[in-house]
Amino acid sequence: MGEQVSRRSFIKAAGSSLAAGPLLIAQAPPGKIYRACVIGNSKRGGYGHGLDVTFQNIPNIRVTAVADPDEKGRLAMAAKLGVQNAYADYREMLQKEKPDLVSHGPRWVENRLEMMTAVAQAGAHLYMEKPMAESLEEADAMLAVAEKHNIKIALAHQVRPAPAAAHLKKLLAEGLIGDVLEIRTRGKEDARAGGEDLMVLGTHCMYMMRFIAGDAQWCFARVTQNGKDITADDRRAATEPLGPVAGDTIHATFAFANGVQGHFASQKNKEKGGGRFAMTIFGTKGVVTFPLSADPPIQYLADPQWYPGKPDTSWQPIPGAPSNSDPSGLKGGEASNKRIVEDLLKAVESNGQSMVSGYEGRAALEMILSIYASHLAGARLALPLKDRKHPLGTLSK
Repeated sequence: MGEQVSRRSFIKAAGSSLAAGPLLIAQAPPGKIYRACVIGNSKRGGYGHGLDVTFQNIPNIRVTAVADPDEKGRLAMAAKLGVQNAYADYREMLQKEKPDLVSHGPRWVENRLEMMTAVAQAGAHLYMEKPMAESLEEADAMLAVAEKHNIKIALAHQVRPAPAAAHLKKLLAEGLIGDVLEIRTRGKEDARAGGEDLMVLGTHCMYMMRFIAGDAQWCFARVTQNGKDITADDRRAATEPLGPVAGDTIHATFAFANGVQGHFASQKNKEKGGGRFAMTIFGTKGVVTFPLSADPPIQYLADPQWYPGKPDTSWQPIPGAPSNSDPSGLKGGEASNKRIVEDLLKAVESNGQSMVSGYEGRAALEMILSIYASHLAGARLALPLKDRKHPLGTLSK
């Protein structure tokens, strides 16, 4: 049931939530003002990577309410966002607030289709955490609902909108490292190495490979657990609800257009974490490398042998790289979230698609699941996949 936060509880919760300073709200320009609401769950997936404050510093957006089934989290978030209306049930919030935009923060994939269907039926456009869904079957259903209600979806693919990433793609097209030959990516390879790393961090690897090289044409992969090939019976639950995962070591190869090969790996190691969550692009004249972060410091090596040990060769920043900070002062993930929401608004107003649309989210998920499908088939599999169910089956079977 909805509730209006009392002045006393609001101020009490605000005391801790706003200790670092209030959110910056710019003055609205003339024209349409978009009403926005925030959905989270403090006990199950939280608010993701800053999706609670994703609407800050966008002048023509007004956040009117938050929904969170956890009372303590709900009051704290209402105080943080400076809203009076807070709901335990997001459906009630959607009905009463009638938002134009909704941010769905929980990083867990459970109940995504149910939630986005309610948002679409309310006529609101959606910004949501990645990965998009548990299975391609579910992702297909989500896009069908979005199309039926003519609403737009954007995913928190936060590396993609970085100005430096767009600048890099332009430099690659201009021949910075010659013809691109291959792209290599790795997950974080921490305690989640293998299947969970693939689902959580591999998402970034997949959409960034697509950003550089386009659609993947096929996948060939191997997944092992303690050195032995996995079967579907080796599926397990991740540490968070992400659907079935398997393996502690993954190696996968993808084919893209123009002879470009892409690779993803995540491997269990003796150390706590490899920290190699990055992308490296190899070309006929050099190499580019950067960590997969919302503010990527991109370096390149101008050497066709890819050997940095030469006296006259060293890694250096790519030329002319723009700042990834936002003019409003936001940095990192917050700046990236703001860009994604602004891009989502452009898609809404032009009836187009966001650069991180639900279609892009499904394509990244398809690359992830094709790894299991290829391994279990023992063969190279063409994309898109014909079988839309999860290759590992379900955790209940």
